[in-house]
Amino acid sequence: MRKWSRKNSLGGLKLRTEMDAREAGVLRSLIGAVTGLLNERAQSAPDDELAALTGMRTGNAEPPEDPRLRRLLPDFHRSEPGSPDADRAGLNSALRGLHEPEIIDSKLAAGSVVLDTLPTDGGKIVLTPEQADAWLAALTDVRLALGTVLGVDADTPDHLDPDDPRGPHLDVYHWLTWMQDSLLQALAP
Repeated sequence: MRKWSRKNSLGGLKLRTEMDAREAGVLRSLIGAVTGLLNERAQSAPDDELAALTGMRTGNAEPPEDPRLRRLLPDFHRSEPGSPDADRAGLNSALRGLHEPEIIDSKLAAGSVVLDTLPTDGGKIVLTPEQADAWLAALTDVRLALGTVLGVDADTPDHLDPDDPRGPHLDVYHWLTWMQDSLLQALAP
């Protein structure tokens, strides 16, 4: 993949790069995996009679069990252990039930923009600033999910032992990080 570049044209600002077929396939697969998780979560929301009457969608009140989804759909409020408001499960459930469908929709829309603008067999990619924002959001979601699986934290080394089976996946994580950083730099004036 080439570094993202910015080009001002008569049609406005465009962000450009080029990706080979293998890179495009990896990115499509990762976006597809994350959107698949999000779709499953959305479809698992319980039926709500009030939602059926009002047309207002509700989501799951309980946090996801899958650690990747817990990272993508965190609690709305986190208290310090031992603080007087440490038990906020009811508040989190209510907020999750109200807002999770919209959050999932937003994440799915960002993934859809990537899939729509990424050539299947690789090639040139040209984005508007709005599409670039969607790419940034989708790349963040993929990095969060992959980072959760790999256990990435502040102490994770840049390279793992050659015998560590996580090594190639960490390389993909770093590639996604580089891609996201390159796009952010190209967006900056």
